[in-house]
Amino acid sequence: MRMANMPPLMMKPAMPVSLSPSSLPQARERDAVSLREFHINAQAVFVHEDTEGLSAAAAQRVAELAAQAIAARGVFHIALAGGATPRRCYEKLRRLPVDWEHVQVYFGDERCLPAGDAGRNDRMARETLLEHIAIPPDNIHAIPAELGAREAAARYAAMLENAAPLDLVLLGMGEDGHIASLFPGNPATDSKALAVPVFNAPKPPPERVSLGMVTLNAARQRIFLVAGAGKRDALGQMLLGKSLPAACIAAAEWHLDRAALSG
Repeated sequence: MRMANMPPLMMKPAMPVSLSPSSLPQARERDAVSLREFHINAQAVFVHEDTEGLSAAAAQRVAELAAQAIAARGVFHIALAGGATPRRCYEKLRRLPVDWEHVQVYFGDERCLPAGDAGRNDRMARETLLEHIAIPPDNIHAIPAELGAREAAARYAAMLENAAPLDLVLLGMGEDGHIASLFPGNPATDSKALAVPVFNAPKPPPERVSLGMVTLNAARQRIFLVAGAGKRDALGQMLLGKSLPAACIAAAEWHLDRAALSG
């Protein structure tokens, strides 16, 4: 069943996770029409049967992009996403062959909580991925959000000056269409800074740090992981033309599960 009052989307079926990067197709002309109707500047949209399939495909894609970047430039700069959907992806990614010594890990956003707090994104990433792989500690660049949003954002922006453009940013999407910690209507979403302080976030904690929209859009690759029925409304709003933060990411690769599309 389609979401109410929405024209049909012609999306690509999910690709097998064994495909090479070159075999992941760009949008064909007939797909491009439907993607424009979706009001996102999408490079491609892949629909998976469930979260397991989505996570496996995304993990494989990360491993492939890492291999490409390391072969071309000797290093792979990736920004990890927080949230429930990326968690399963990281659990699968740690089992794939990646040259982690040549990977530099950043974070798309962080909550202003004490270092090591269970609510921090970097702790989730460590527990699901980073503690299980052979990556040098100096290759992990946590956001020092325990210093407060303004100071942490300034320090992270200074560090990003030497790392940008990132090779890949992984993005989840909230039920309100937010990405990282860039929420609809929040002034941080319009900032041109590489990393931005976020105040008065609509969900706790109210203070956060996020990569800026300019940093996200400057990345060589942008991949969305969107799963669950709770995301239908935001997708529907974008389909109808609302400029949510997720719709402001250019030429992204979207991986959705069927639950996010229909009931």
